[in-house]
Amino acid sequence: MPIRLLLFGLGAALSLVTVDIARTERGFSTALTTPHGLTALLGAGWALLMCALALRRRPSDRRTGLLLFVASYAWFLSEWDNPGTTSSLVFSVGLALNAACPAAVAHAVLAYPGGRLGSWPARTLAAAGYAITVGVQGVGAATYFRPQAQGCSQCPRNWWAVADAPTRAQSIASWGVQAGTAWLWALIIFLVCRLLTSGGAAQRSTGPTTLCALGYFTAVAISYLHSLDRGFLGTDGLDGQLWQTQAGALILLAAALTAETVRARLRHGELTRMVINPGDAATPSRLRDAIAERLADPDLQIAYPVGDGNDHVDAAANPVALPPPNGRAATPLHRGDTHIATLIHRQGLPIDPSAMNELMSGTHMALEHGRLHAECLAQLAGLRASGTRIVTAGDEERRRLERDLHDGAQQRLVGLALGLRLLRLRSTAVPDRLDWAEQELDQAIAELRRLARGLHPVLLKEAGLAVAVEALGHTRDLRIEALPRVRFPDVLESTVYLMVARMSESRATTVRIDTCDGRLITHVTVAGGMPDLADLADRITTLEGEFTSRTEHGQTRVTAQLPLHSPGQAADTGP
Repeated sequence: MPIRLLLFGLGAALSLVTVDIARTERGFSTALTTPHGLTALLGAGWALLMCALALRRRPSDRRTGLLLFVASYAWFLSEWDNPGTTSSLVFSVGLALNAACPAAVAHAVLAYPGGRLGSWPARTLAAAGYAITVGVQGVGAATYFRPQAQGCSQCPRNWWAVADAPTRAQSIASWGVQAGTAWLWALIIFLVCRLLTSGGAAQRSTGPTTLCALGYFTAVAISYLHSLDRGFLGTDGLDGQLWQTQAGALILLAAALTAETVRARLRHGELTRMVINPGDAATPSRLRDAIAERLADPDLQIAYPVGDGNDHVDAAANPVALPPPNGRAATPLHRGDTHIATLIHRQGLPIDPSAMNELMSGTHMALEHGRLHAECLAQLAGLRASGTRIVTAGDEERRRLERDLHDGAQQRLVGLALGLRLLRLRSTAVPDRLDWAEQELDQAIAELRRLARGLHPVLLKEAGLAVAVEALGHTRDLRIEALPRVRFPDVLESTVYLMVARMSESRATTVRIDTCDGRLITHVTVAGGMPDLADLADRITTLEGEFTSRTEHGQTRVTAQLPLHSPGQAADTGP
């Protein structure tokens, strides 16, 4: 038999025993001296039992379910200090635990979700609650109380009594009421602050539970304030009304916890559907959003290991720093010995091993799909960055060759041409061969200059794309419709210039260059068919751009779109 059924059966038995004890001496029973009190007693206790049974079915909520079982037991045990019972055990347990229900409920609420007390204030409040309600108001006051010595010969024996000192017992009980009042208001303030400072998703997840708990603790705190003058918790008319309010608040608390459990199961079903059809989770945000809602952390990130596992990226292959900055925490997710992903979440998020096992059981296929997808994107980004570096390196090499030709071979030829002219001036008779050599030399210099300009025009580097294209129009049939007067990264300017130069080399050409939505867009129209631009199309694709062409009415229109801030793009924008 599952443990949860045993715990539920124990609670059901306690409820029957409690009703029987309350009926033995009605004057000492809070429930039976209050209108509809028996309904409130059983309603609140059984609501907590049913909620605890539901929560115990989920691994991530088992601790919370156990705490709610304890709270339901404490609710029933508040009736066991009835002197009408014939059992010394029942009477002694009732004396020790008659005020313990608020502490048990506080423990469950402070530890929700996850069942663990995540901060030192929460641990302090939970420990103080048990110390005051059980240690002071329960065992502490009972230590100096012997019913027989007070004239109740039929009362059961108090196992806690070590002496009969009514004044001391009353003093301890009064201290307990005062300490309990301070503890309850501190608890209320803490819960309000935690609710107000939590994120939107956490408020939606735990807000109803916290509000119901605040209603319960407020009713208990008012009853403690009402008892300060007399020094003990009583059962007058106001106490009875406050007790019924507490019962109603506990029923609402159980309903809120059950509703959140149902929501969690629906979210788990969504994660499971992603496992069944992982293609639905291929977008970068869907799986992250589903897990973020499941863990009540709207800023949650999923980092996937790539390469040798030391680098991490998100679902869009953007780099993710680990360990995370800004006080965030990281929880690795493993499937066997394989590291699938790492969750980056807020500090204090109750992620226990059972919750992780449950999460992995429902999402490991979707996470593995996301990891492979991110790894492919990272490899693709690496290839694109490598291609961009190759293109940039090619441009740098062409610039180097242009400088070498200009500063080396061209200067030598120019010097030789000057020498021939000087020789002509000094000679009285100029041989025909000297004229021929001078003509060949001038032709070689002109061809060398054309070659240097074809490799990489100096004007493009020095003055920019607009000036270089305009200079190109002085020597060709090139009509310019629009040119942006700003500088772009070198690799983009050289790409656009090569495209215009290649297409305008031997035919009438119209060019239009614009920027739009972070892209550099170039339209080139030429008469006739399109020249072979396969290498240029590859260059544009390598730079993560788009290359399209269309021929109609005897004209060819080519469009190139290049991102202005593409990954791996050269950062140098020229002077």
